[in-house]
Amino acid sequence: MMQSYDILIVGGGINGAAIAREAALNGLSVLLVEKGDLAGATSSASTKLIHGGLRYLEYYDFKLVAEALRERERLVKAAPHIIRPMRFVLPHENAVRPWWMVRLGLYLYDWLGGRMTLKRSRGLRKSDVAYTAPLKNGARGFVYSDAFVDDSRLTVLNAMDAHDNGAEIAVRTELVTARRDGAVWRATLSDGRDVTARALVNAAGPWVAELLGRLGINASAGVRLVKGSHIVVPRLYEGDHAYILQLADRRIVFAIPYQGQTEIGTTDIPVDRPEDAVIDAGEIAYLCDAANQHFTRQITPADVTSTWSGVRPLYDDGASDAKAVTRDYVLELDTLGDAGEAPLLSVFGGKITTARHLAEEAIAKIALTTGARARPATRDRVFPGGVIPEFATYLSQVRERWPYLGAARSERMAHAYGALLQDMLAKVTDIHGLGVDLGDGLTEIEARWMYHREWARIPEDALMRRSKVGLCLTGEQTAAFETWWNTNFPS
Repeated sequence: MMQSYDILIVGGGINGAAIAREAALNGLSVLLVEKGDLAGATSSASTKLIHGGLRYLEYYDFKLVAEALRERERLVKAAPHIIRPMRFVLPHENAVRPWWMVRLGLYLYDWLGGRMTLKRSRGLRKSDVAYTAPLKNGARGFVYSDAFVDDSRLTVLNAMDAHDNGAEIAVRTELVTARRDGAVWRATLSDGRDVTARALVNAAGPWVAELLGRLGINASAGVRLVKGSHIVVPRLYEGDHAYILQLADRRIVFAIPYQGQTEIGTTDIPVDRPEDAVIDAGEIAYLCDAANQHFTRQITPADVTSTWSGVRPLYDDGASDAKAVTRDYVLELDTLGDAGEAPLLSVFGGKITTARHLAEEAIAKIALTTGARARPATRDRVFPGGVIPEFATYLSQVRERWPYLGAARSERMAHAYGALLQDMLAKVTDIHGLGVDLGDGLTEIEARWMYHREWARIPEDALMRRSKVGLCLTGEQTAAFETWWNTNFPS
């Protein structure tokens, strides 16, 4: 029997998962298909920030900044386990913008954010030794607030909330063919199913244009692929704050605490294909040089411990320079111009901070063409695991309730799962109940949770996206984990 849905979503990145969540909470039947893993491409390769986009003010993108700051406030409240406020130090050394311009921009950034819980911006003080000591010449500058996020886990939490409200999430499942048949789309999937849907959403990210081509549709909007690469090096400074570094080419680069080390990124390199998401030697040298211009601790490419690159599918607004291309999104609705024809909604651009708002607009657009009712369903909704007190308090509660987790493991798991730990560890009374340690504190009970509750299907899904444990494992430990996984979850 052919299965029928209100919405078929192609793409399991942050935008597709957020749209599935918004749709499910509006009572629509949803099928999301993802040819790889949730957050398997761009949505796990971001700079890992929830931010308004301070630098977008330079391009007069006030609407995007204001929207992103409102969403930042919502997200910090909705997912306090995986999103945490962070102070950013903006040194005024090597600056290509005058002091007054930066100060004015920060005032505007705070004002556009409206009433917010994060600390407002200010100038650096003599007492800010923790902020200025790591810098070559750091006496002048500013401090402002944004937030850090586990990007791939935010994508998974969107999918979990969608699933808990009736959506079907099908990973490792590709859309093979799709065609309009009047008021419905008829689609064939790689798992052998034929399905129908009243609307089709193209949230394929870097592959959005490719999917349109396969559907035989020429969209008026375009996509511009821009590669952003990051490096991780041994810790450049102590503290849980970040730096935003101004460069002579008018770009900015972030230095952020990450897994006990320092993340540095990102680049902006135009590419032709999504498959070009691979860092090159020039990008590594560029990021090392950016850090060396500002920090007393100097680095070389030999110090790089890990890297990642993602291709951002930006809406092509005609800007000549990659760094100037808008990070705003465009939702293009195709109905063939005929009333009653099944709609196709394509998502161009966007950023992780504004995915929830994008989803709200997407469902509203689809509702106009299908006759369905839509209401904002996620504005004040907490993500799975997010009902916790202030994180430091919650971590103390976790360590008191499950002392056998240990200091490092308890902090990692409290961040990753929040209140969902109560479900995972409901029947565990001691360390033996966690099962075998599969490497760096990741135990069998957690790996099984990732498979059964979070759609992890291959070892890489668990080690590099559901967690970042894979960054800490030796080759031998990784091979042992893969053997355990493939034995317990044969494909």
